Amino acid sequence: MIRLRRSELAVPASNERMIQKAAQSDADLVFLDLEDAVAPAGKEDARELAIRSLNELHWGHRVRAVRVNDAQTRWAHDDVIEVVTRAGQNLDVLILPKVRAPRDVWFFETLVTQLEDKLGLERPIGFEILIEEAEALSRVEELAACSPRLEALILGFGDLAASLGFRHGHVDPADAYPGDPWHHARARIIAAARANGLDPIDGPFAFLDDPEGYRREATWASTLGSVGKWAIHPTQIAHANEIYGPTEHEIATARKLCDAYEASVAGGDGAGASGGMLVDAASLRMFSAVLQRAELIAGR
Repeated sequence: MIRLRRSELAVPASNERMIQKAAQSDADLVFLDLEDAVAPAGKEDARELAIRSLNELHWGHRVRAVRVNDAQTRWAHDDVIEVVTRAGQNLDVLILPKVRAPRDVWFFETLVTQLEDKLGLERPIGFEILIEEAEALSRVEELAACSPRLEALILGFGDLAASLGFRHGHVDPADAYPGDPWHHARARIIAAARANGLDPIDGPFAFLDDPEGYRREATWASTLGSVGKWAIHPTQIAHANEIYGPTEHEIATARKLCDAYEASVAGGDGAGASGGMLVDAASLRMFSAVLQRAELIAGR
């Protein structure tokens, strides 16, 4: 399933006012969070509010998602059964946290498949999985290929930092590490996602009063191949939408180079040139993707 995921807005499923605002936001995807954003005592009430919100609010173009509790918890089973049974027709994606191995994905896959068959849901529910455990990062290639329901891999900074034993939390101080400490995880997750036709998504940026830091991290991830980033506050949405969408200059350049390649092929050549730049089949592959993304955004 091709979906636009420049911005994925996290909303506590326990906060009705925030959910209502999220449904009218500019986010490409909104997920109602039943996991970390909700205290244990409030999980069942939050689940009820998530179901009601999916069924009663007008979500427009936004992808509708729910982050359930992880497979090792006592809430996961009921999260899936209740949400899919009572709001499955208004749900696009389940986000699966703290996945460690394919068996965790298969647990959810089996439940959802049985429910879709029982309920007669014709539109399959997709999965996004969070890579936020050392075990998951160590076998991310296997995870990326483990289920046809998978649509995206998400780099989960907070839990992964803890799982890997990062000394300084989410982001090292500038003088503590010579470079981006997340480069390896980003590059590996992006490669695994791309190799399996999935969307690589950059996870949350925790410092709400540092928009330039958010833009920096989003730009780095976009440069490596990510298609979007989480927003944990509505003010981050516009930054994600801008950074993960091609600029007018990029679109014009892509169109020019694609046209140059097609002209060269029509003339019997396998490659051409435009503005002093070689244009070949690899160029077409790269710049066609820019045009396809621009069309997807325009069609929203």
